[in-house]
Amino acid sequence: MIKIKKENSIFNFSKTNTPIARVKPKEKICIETKDALSDEIRSENQPFDSINWEKVNPATGPLFIEGAKEGDILEVNIESIKITRDYGVMLTGKDMGVLGDSFERSFIKIVPIKENKAFLYDYEIPLKPMIGVIGTAPKDGSIPCGTPGEHGGNMDCNIIGEGTTVYLPVHVEGALFALGDLHAAMGDGEVCVTGVEIPAEVSVSFNIIKDKNWKLPMVKTEKNIYTLSSKPSLDEASITATKNMVHFLNQEYKLSEEKAMFLLSATGNLQICQVVDPLKTVRMELPLEFLK
Repeated sequence: MIKIKKENSIFNFSKTNTPIARVKPKEKICIETKDALSDEIRSENQPFDSINWEKVNPATGPLFIEGAKEGDILEVNIESIKITRDYGVMLTGKDMGVLGDSFERSFIKIVPIKENKAFLYDYEIPLKPMIGVIGTAPKDGSIPCGTPGEHGGNMDCNIIGEGTTVYLPVHVEGALFALGDLHAAMGDGEVCVTGVEIPAEVSVSFNIIKDKNWKLPMVKTEKNIYTLSSKPSLDEASITATKNMVHFLNQEYKLSEEKAMFLLSATGNLQICQVVDPLKTVRMELPLEFLK
């Protein structure tokens, strides 16, 4: 198995990034990641202004996926996630998160991790490791790793964990894939502006899907399929995520728009991923049992 070291970090998704490795489809890769604060927080007493905000949300990569061409879909299989530190970090405070306009100062919280739990104050939180940043290079320009979009990026979707398949667009040859911003646990919304931030090792493999016209990104778990959208408002993201699922059902299952809408209104679930990034992210969930 190829191991990609976390020192190979990027802070923007761009076609100008130099690939740090070439990967064949189906080849298993282990990707090390730093936490979202570049592993710089070690104490709750650390001065808040010591944080280097230019090093926030590093993603390890990019990887050049052999055979991936513009217009293809990159299938990313998340095979395992291993937390590599015995504590996580959380931040909130002034100008951060949903209550950022109420706080007069900012706060750092160290969250011990042991026995498959995160210990936050007196609460024992079961671990649910997930990937916050996962994406490919956009066709043009540069997108900070802290921003989500059609390329993926900082979607902070807590569904993206072990056993999940993520579908991302290929805009440039080789896709230029990267991931980072792992969380030991994170609630939908990520309302304080962080989950329980951790470094980790993520094992993945890739496939290339050709000749499909899906609106991406998409995610599949054992029981559900999701279309994701990141927009300036939750309203816009909700509408686009729903339209993207309708498009998928039409393309793959030949459902008319009205049949797809009836199905989604009866069985689908709109869910918030996060409300604290530059764009808000929403997912539409549809149980796979209805697609057999």
